[in-house]
Amino acid sequence: MNQDELKALVAQAALAQVVQGELVGVGTGSTVDRFIDALAASGLRVAGAVSSSERSSARLRGHGIEVLEANAVTRLPVYIDGADEIDPQGCMIKGGGAALTREKIVADLAERFVCIADQSKRVPVLGAFALPVEVIAMATAQLIRRFAALGAQAVLRPGVRTDNGHPLLDVHGLRITDPLALETEINQWPGVVTVGLFARHRASLCLLGTPTGVQTLVF
Repeated sequence: MNQDELKALVAQAALAQVVQGELVGVGTGSTVDRFIDALAASGLRVAGAVSSSERSSARLRGHGIEVLEANAVTRLPVYIDGADEIDPQGCMIKGGGAALTREKIVADLAERFVCIADQSKRVPVLGAFALPVEVIAMATAQLIRRFAALGAQAVLRPGVRTDNGHPLLDVHGLRITDPLALETEINQWPGVVTVGLFARHRASLCLLGTPTGVQTLVF
């Protein structure tokens, strides 16, 4: 199976994680697009969705699924989203689609984070994929220097603004052996809105698409 077929496979498998009659948290990205389509076609009844991006919200509404604001919700049974990398503990790098801040907000409302990904996203150590960091524009140069002090190279993602109106740095050259510690450190730096390390909000379950079917990883 090619990558698109693997994405469709895990998107379909994720339907079993949806709690009928309840709200569902929905992430962002090409795999999540397939999940939204599968949810709409499944006939599963949900009370609505809380979305992590304008892109996903538009797709949900296009299927007739009500989208609620995060401020109107106190809890979600499950949040379903993809990842750019996921390690053996369920920690992830996210933000390739520039939605990392809203993804963390929705994940924080959820009792469980279900990651849907193809097998290429599973890694022994995070960091081969550049780490996205949403930043306040005036702090860009200062933060680039901060990352250089860690031995990494941070570059502005050209022409990109998040749904919140902020620029993104992509940080290359990190080998992240302690994701929680690095997430905690970067979060303290003035000018950082969100770092795309999901260690505090790590996955509780990963549905991994492989050529032999969906592999279920529990963390």
